[in-house]
Amino acid sequence: MNPNSMSFTPGQWKMDAPGFTPFVPFTPSSSSSPAPATTTTTTTTTTYAAVPTTWDSEPAPRSSAAAATTTASWGAPVGEAPQQKPPTESVFTVEDDDIEEDDELVEEVKKLEIVPQQEYVDEDKREHLNVIFIGHVDAGKSTISGQVMLSTGQVDARTLEKYEREAKENNRESWFLAYIMDTNEEERAKGKTVEVGRAHFETDKKRYTILDAPGHKNYVPNMIGGAAQSDVAILVISARRGEFETGFEKGGQSREHVRLVKTIGVKYLIIVINKMDDPTVEWEKSRYDECVDKLTPFLKSTGYNVKKDVIFIPVSGLTGANIMKQAPEGKCPWYEGLPLLPTLDALTPIERKADAPLRIPVVDSFKDRGLTVIMGKVEAGTVTVGQNIFLMPGKIPLEVTAINTEISTMQRAKPGENIKLSVRGIEEGAVSSGFVLSDANLVPCVTEFECILAVQELSKEKTLMTAGYEAVLHLHTAVEECVISELVSQIDPKTNKDIKKKADIHKE
Repeated sequence: MNPNSMSFTPGQWKMDAPGFTPFVPFTPSSSSSPAPATTTTTTTTTTYAAVPTTWDSEPAPRSSAAAATTTASWGAPVGEAPQQKPPTESVFTVEDDDIEEDDELVEEVKKLEIVPQQEYVDEDKREHLNVIFIGHVDAGKSTISGQVMLSTGQVDARTLEKYEREAKENNRESWFLAYIMDTNEEERAKGKTVEVGRAHFETDKKRYTILDAPGHKNYVPNMIGGAAQSDVAILVISARRGEFETGFEKGGQSREHVRLVKTIGVKYLIIVINKMDDPTVEWEKSRYDECVDKLTPFLKSTGYNVKKDVIFIPVSGLTGANIMKQAPEGKCPWYEGLPLLPTLDALTPIERKADAPLRIPVVDSFKDRGLTVIMGKVEAGTVTVGQNIFLMPGKIPLEVTAINTEISTMQRAKPGENIKLSVRGIEEGAVSSGFVLSDANLVPCVTEFECILAVQELSKEKTLMTAGYEAVLHLHTAVEECVISELVSQIDPKTNKDIKKKADIHKE
């Protein structure tokens, strides 16, 4: 049978797109007045092809696995689990008269029994977390990230020796662990992280993706892009005399990074007091307490519940003390908590909305074996192989042909997973970062929307915020220029109630 001779049954759905925080921001028009708002609640009728429901004839099996997969996927409507065909003794049979030349082959084929594929097989039940390392430049973020990769067996001895040699050649002997994350030659030469580094490791309890954010003020937009994908933030503070004060005072990135991850919605914040082995500190409890006491009031002012959502850990990223295992005996007897990695494993699982409408903000895309591959994190909903989805804006229908992570292949991806979707129906050049993949419950597309802004800091060039204020909007993976058309009201941060209607100017 020719696989292309299958017939398709068109399906029609009429849906009311509910109000939803828009993932695709607007682009200001060239005129002085903002573009007119579109209705965020719409009624749309969409017609597209469902998955195969009828066949001209029984498909000839290509292999045992292929036959089983085909049997399990017949008659599955869009968005529903495949309905399994009742299992038989074998998907196909062979008679002796069909093959007379090789009796042994006949006997082997007769023994073949096909087991239909299970409805869905979750490859790994462990929770997946995106963990971002934030903090001021030179606090030791890349070094701790590299130490985590080394401690979990992700870096072999030969590769580590190579990094040690390269670091010595650049007169940066103590930075060899940072080379595990900073793979760019420019980053290694300058000793500064520019792009958000990405790596993967796992424990017996959970799976993790490390996001190593840049600490320099010039690269804050890159840091925001990484924080938007994160579930847990690890703030790295240097305990070295003078470095903590520089990073935490006004102008340092420690404060700004904490505000940003809280505003973005990162719930858990782990604060590692790094460089406790420095000669100016020598694991002194008094220095650790000093850092904690200065940080606590600021964390409360940003909205974090210090007792429930914040954890402090003294560590040495260079030696690995309190990263995976407790510090050597006698070094830190006053700390009774868990090391960093066991602390991550002990976090309460994050509540995910697996039954919500599908939402996958696009991070990047590329071409592979003739198919377009779209990278992103599943923020809500569930996506399965064979499902028909849409790329917004544009309402472009796509078919999911494969779902992959960095280390495995899966049939279904739930919220929290970083995935690569192989899709049919679009070319790579038509996909941009900031677009959103959704199911039939489409993401509303608007040119104007009302939101709540937490004003953290205004630029020195623009110290007043009023109607017409131009800014750059970061919304998940989307980055767009925008214009504030109206300041509706000013809100009390403690009560969330309006304290001034029709506010014209917000001073810094």
